[in-house]
Amino acid sequence: MDDDARIPIGDFARRAGVAASALRFYESQGLITGGRSAGGRREYARGELRRVAFIRAAQACGLSLGQIRDALATLPGGRTPNAADWQRLSRSWQPLLDERIAALTRLRDQLASCIGCGCLSLRRCRLYNPGDEAAALGSGPRFLLYGDRPLRAAAGGSRARAAAPPAPPSTRRGGPGRT
Repeated sequence: MDDDARIPIGDFARRAGVAASALRFYESQGLITGGRSAGGRREYARGELRRVAFIRAAQACGLSLGQIRDALATLPGGRTPNAADWQRLSRSWQPLLDERIAALTRLRDQLASCIGCGCLSLRRCRLYNPGDEAAALGSGPRFLLYGDRPLRAAAGGSRARAAAPPAPPSTRRGGPGRT
């Protein structure tokens, strides 16, 4: 069977490992291209299976559908990604994955620390948040999720702040939010 062979949506969905509704959605988002049989049934070229595999792998990396669409748009003539394309694009996603791994590692390592003393309050916690310093860093569980900690100067006990914390991943331009 060649890459131009047409496969009905139900068979294509089973082979791609996704629901037919996901295929229709991907098509509506311009991620894959389908067509209609003479009888009006939706069908896809066999080569689109690789595009669906690419989409699912990119989603597993945490990319939004917009980011995936942008990546696919870099392919000449809208062709199906090949091994070289995958290597190039996946290399460009490594910093994003490294950032997520670091954030998850901080979360894992600090998960119990915020309730370690039993006070359950960053506002009152003398160990992790003396004087409610976390309020100046922004809203949300700053210490737990982003590793933001006020720095204490070694001499004199005065407090100095760390550089402005990075924006949460969901608010960064091109961040990992899902579409």
